[in-house]
Amino acid sequence: MQLFANLARAFPPPRFMTLPNAGVDISEVSLKYIQFRRTSGKLHLEQWGDLPIPDETVKRGDLINKDALITVLKEFRKKTKVEYVRISLPEERAYLFETTVPHATSDIRSVLESHLEENVPLSPRDAYFDFAPVSTNSKTGEMRVSVAVYARDTITGYYEACRGADLIPLSFEVEAQAIARATTPAANLGTYMIVDFGNTRTGIGIVHCGALMLTSTIDIGGAQLSDALRRQMGARDEAEFTRIKNEQGLLRGVSAETHSTILSTISALKDELNMRINYWNLREENSNTERTIQQIVLCGGSVNLAGLPEYLTEELNIPTERAQVWQNAFAFSETIPTITRRYSYGYATAIGLALTDFITS
Repeated sequence: MQLFANLARAFPPPRFMTLPNAGVDISEVSLKYIQFRRTSGKLHLEQWGDLPIPDETVKRGDLINKDALITVLKEFRKKTKVEYVRISLPEERAYLFETTVPHATSDIRSVLESHLEENVPLSPRDAYFDFAPVSTNSKTGEMRVSVAVYARDTITGYYEACRGADLIPLSFEVEAQAIARATTPAANLGTYMIVDFGNTRTGIGIVHCGALMLTSTIDIGGAQLSDALRRQMGARDEAEFTRIKNEQGLLRGVSAETHSTILSTISALKDELNMRINYWNLREENSNTERTIQQIVLCGGSVNLAGLPEYLTEELNIPTERAQVWQNAFAFSETIPTITRRYSYGYATAIGLALTDFITS
């Protein structure tokens, strides 16, 4: 579901859907970008990188300091020479709901708009929304759709920051939907839980038939693991804590004390994931096996924690794997990206955004 491209279309550049563009992932701590190019029918990684974002620029999805973000975006523009961008939107500010509409309806947007206030605490005049088809009931003629909604102020804040840096945003998209485009099989019909394990928080999305159905955010990330290790070991460089997490982590038999320290935080994350799995499974429309979560996909900058996929697989009884973030871009037999595997997990959102023109999600 590519969201809010209609805002960009209100101020369209010539041939804007075909112009080279980059996927830009904006978080509280950094701006990550990815740009692909197609040569001889194959995708190649044109350029990538990240820039730090000053503290208190973005907080829990709110754009607090627009001028500071404009400065970062200007640096991105100068460094990459990119003019057109696809921007991620924070999951914390998204409202998602699922509903049905008559399949024969000529203007689905108008039907959904008339029911918007029944599902989200926003009036149509204060919101931007988009939808993605999920399934069609051949007997009733109804189409089930997933709808994502943002407050107009949220969208315009990021839009104005882009324009202030002389960038033209082609679309805005929920982080989890962009991640799904990169990390789940193209044109899949399954149900996946996306877990974006970042530095300060963990974003969760449930994707069914390629459409984002549910999002949530947990205030647990790699920084909390470092804090726990700091209390145990005393002051050390963050690089040392990262090494301990990535080499020892949840592995048994390496360091019992370190294992116990990390486990206490990760078990809290596991409990939060389990609560959302149960919530999804108990919804009436999810009673059939087709909508049962079949896999948990892990990504994010803190996902290199040793033993994490194995621990979640055992505790949640759902196969869990670190994401194959390049699977819908190219095969390693043909292209080796310059980003290392460990580092690439943090680029899943930017990769998904950059793939918009090249695959259908």
